[in-house]
This record gives sequence, C-alpha cells and structure tokens, in this order.
Amino acid sequence: MLNRRQTFPPLLLGLLAGPLSLTAAQTQGFPSRPMKIVVPFTPGGSSDVLARAIGQELARTLNQPVLIENVPGAGGALGAERVAKAPADGYTLLMGHVGTLATNPALYPKLAYDPQRSFTPVAWVARVPNVLVVNTHVPARSLAELIALAKARPGSLAYGSGGNGSAAHTTMEYLKLRTGTSFLHIPYKGTAPSVNDLLAGQVQVLFTGIPALLPHIKSGRMRALAVSSPARLSVLPEVPTVAESRVPGTPGFEADQWYGLVAPAGTPAEVVALLNRLVNAALASEEVRTRLAAEGAEATPASPQVFGQLIASELPRWEKVIRAARITPD
Repeated sequence: MLNRRQTFPPLLLGLLAGPLSLTAAQTQGFPSRPMKIVVPFTPGGSSDVLARAIGQELARTLNQPVLIENVPGAGGALGAERVAKAPADGYTLLMGHVGTLATNPALYPKLAYDPQRSFTPVAWVARVPNVLVVNTHVPARSLAELIALAKARPGSLAYGSGGNGSAAHTTMEYLKLRTGTSFLHIPYKGTAPSVNDLLAGQVQVLFTGIPALLPHIKSGRMRALAVSSPARLSVLPEVPTVAESRVPGTPGFEADQWYGLVAPAGTPAEVVALLNRLVNAALASEEVRTRLAAEGAEATPASPQVFGQLIASELPRWEKVIRAARITPD
C-alpha cells in the first residue's frame, strides 16, 4: 500500500511546478512495473484504437510497458467488472465509453459494477460525434424535412443500429423522444452491416459514429442531415448540428459518443493526478491527435473532476431514454 503522506508531496509539487521528468515519477515508486488498459470490446474498434494510442504515449513517458487487454462481452460489462475488482493501485485502467459508464446500468439490471462507486475518473480522452444520415432515395434534405416526413407517415421509415442498446440505437431513440416521432428500429450485429443496408436501401436512416459514415458521405452515397455535437465538424462544415435545426424539441440537443479512462475506486489521488497530467499531455501530441482524427474523434483533455461530472450527468439522461423506449440488450 502506498503511503500518500510520505511518498507523494514531491510529486504534487512537480505537478504544480511544471512537467514531470521521467526520473522524478519513477523515484516516487509509480509505476515500478507494467501497466494495463482493459478495453471491454474486441480489437479494432474506437475504444481499442484510443487505448493503444494513449498506452503507447504513457509507455514512452513512464518507461514501463502499457499492455492492452481486450475483454469483450455483455456490452462492455465484463471488461468493466474486471477493472472494478482490480487492485486500486493505478496499474489497471479501463477505457470507458458512454455504453460502459452511462447506459449499461439501465440496460443490465444486475450489473456487477457501478459507474460512479466502482471507479475513480482519471481522464476524459475523446468524443466521437454521431451523424444522422439517410439513404439518397429519401426525399428529406434536412432534419426538419425528415421529422416532417416521419410525422406524416409514422413508422414508415426504418433506422438501423449496431444492435439493441448500442450507441446508434440509444441516440436515435433520444432523437425520437425529443421530437415526438416514430421510426422502425432494425438492429444489426454491428455497425458495418447496418451501414451496408442503408446503402442498399433496406433501411432509410442511421444515426451513428462518424468513422463508419464519412467515406460514404464524401462519395455522395448517403446524405448527412445533422451532427450530434454542440458545434459543426471541421470535416463536415456544411452539415448543421441537430440543435441548429430549430425543430421543436431539439434546442440544446447533444448526443456524442465519448471515451475516457477510469481506475478502480480508491486509487490514490496522487496517482490519478499524475496519470491525468500525462494523458492530457499525450492528447496534445501531434501523433495522438492524428490517430484520433483518423477515428473521427476529438481530443477532450480535462480534469478527473470534469470527467466525473460528465459521467454523473449522462447516467440519468440515458436511463430516461432507455426506460421510455423499453430498450433491452441483445
């Protein structure tokens, strides 16, 4: 067990005075062995890419290996549970996501962890905006026109998602709740098949993360109507935000996917402060920003407290959506 009073005051002084040197960090005893970032999904997805980008920078700075462990299952719940039960020493982190830290409690009544009580927020890493797109045969050329079409023909328009309880599912249900509209939900086993069926005309609407959609938007094979972020995106400057549509129910609308690191509850505050500083420094590096941009992600450096406030605010919001839409996981 670390003795906070005796071990960390010099470290705190370093945090306040300026960048930590590698020697200073190591002489305080942390980290003295390899670290681990658990990704609660399969390799290749945004959570995995972000974890590897951050892990690589932490390993370089701390001169210790940072291992990436993929533990998929139950919408990310299995990996999150593993981290919640790990020693609270800073050596095991979770790459959390809006699903694992905000929607899972409402989706899984017997969840083996609590997003707030089981973890200590470390760093908000990134946000990935969702983009509302339609098949080019849909006559709507704006969100207002799509909403009008849906209200004129309730349930006639189908939207796809990566599965029940996925971010694409909950985001579209949130839009339905805010606008009082009816769309038919068609769940798929992953984002890729839902995108393919939108292109083929099997579903008409999709509201999901930008990485899977951007090439098809740029090629003109699907039409982007709105983005879920509070501001327009640099890669799609011509596409308005949902809030800009001025459709009743949409002012203040925001529904981006987000990602961040958490540690087991009880992790020493000094270790959390060190990791937060190093992650934020990594997010400022050109290499990491380039890797994030390739995922359609925007870096979101912030304090652990700000990330904790995000989690706290998202839990009741998504619980309301999930209950209203009666969403149950696959």
